[in-house]
Amino acid sequence: MKNLRSKYFWFLTLTILGYGLFEYYRPKPIDWTPSYSDKDKIPFGTKALVELLPDVFGNQEVKSLRLPIYNHLTESKLPAKSNYIFVCQNFDIDKNDRVQLLNYVKKGNNVFISAYDFSDTLLKILDVRATLKAPSLRDTALVMNFVNPTFRKPKGYVFPQDDGRNYFLVKKSKNVTVLAQNARNEPIFLKVAYGKGHFYLHNLPLALTNYYALDSATSDFAFKSLSYLPVQPTYWDEYLKQGRFGENEQSIFRFVMTQPPLKWAYYMVLFGLFMFAIFAAKRTQRIIPVMEVPKNTSLEFVQTIGKMYFQQADHANIAQKKIQHLLLYIRERFGLRTNELDEEFKEALSQKTGFARLEIDLLFGEIAHAERSGRLTEYALLSLNRRIDDFYQKTR
Repeated sequence: MKNLRSKYFWFLTLTILGYGLFEYYRPKPIDWTPSYSDKDKIPFGTKALVELLPDVFGNQEVKSLRLPIYNHLTESKLPAKSNYIFVCQNFDIDKNDRVQLLNYVKKGNNVFISAYDFSDTLLKILDVRATLKAPSLRDTALVMNFVNPTFRKPKGYVFPQDDGRNYFLVKKSKNVTVLAQNARNEPIFLKVAYGKGHFYLHNLPLALTNYYALDSATSDFAFKSLSYLPVQPTYWDEYLKQGRFGENEQSIFRFVMTQPPLKWAYYMVLFGLFMFAIFAAKRTQRIIPVMEVPKNTSLEFVQTIGKMYFQQADHANIAQKKIQHLLLYIRERFGLRTNELDEEFKEALSQKTGFARLEIDLLFGEIAHAERSGRLTEYALLSLNRRIDDFYQKTR
């Protein structure tokens, strides 16, 4: 039975181990989640595009940011002119970010925004509206193309994962220039003048991801779109997609680690806890008092009672108790009945104990004498006691 259980245990262990190895080494399914993140190699990440951006901007610095727009534009030392690129699903910013971004462009800088859903307040200021429609069947995707003849592609661009039905509604304005449109001549890429700079609004962010930036049929669409930006230092925003802190900065102790006094205090606390665990965390208990071994007072009690009877010269009573104890001993030790102390009983007792029959006769003779006598002499009691003790010693 034990061997059978052992076989089942090893079978189960090997099965679990095999399944774990299979899951670990089997090809991972492709993740089609649109993250638009510069750290993702998945189809709809933007790692490939960001790595190629220096070629687009003539080896100018392209810096990835994990700061809110407000913090970057108010706390960082900015070059005289620069570009700010946003590629995300939803371009949703608060009032402070929006004010700083508008001031940034007004001073002569450029902002490129590629998203499906735009902040309504920003678009109202720019006098533009954006439509957001649910995607339909992929085989009905619209063809995209640039307006500039230099950039136009004879057969246009098709992005199967995006049907191209999102577009901008533009009022006639000298500040707005259409750079690209779909097959219905609906604008999908705009250049909007604002102050001394420009906003570039693009509603096809999927076209800028790894999947299409590395596909020879569509790769030039992303780079032609970004080539409208002037060659100057460029900032790539990751805050709207990944948040402020990277994976190695998510700890709740990140502020503590940035402050040397707090960091050393934290280390000292850890060291103190470690030393406490070694030297002081042992289980403590009260000192166990020395307890004397309990004395068996039964013998003393018996001796006391015996002395009391002996001093009262009640020899017959003492003899009677000694006889009762002896008969109880014979019943329990040798399994003999003591109702009748006849010849048959004495013979059986002699055989079971190995005690000489003569000694048995003498013992029970004195017992019979003690039971017949109303008063027993001290000498007769001592003689009976010696014979009973002798019987105990020889039968134990």
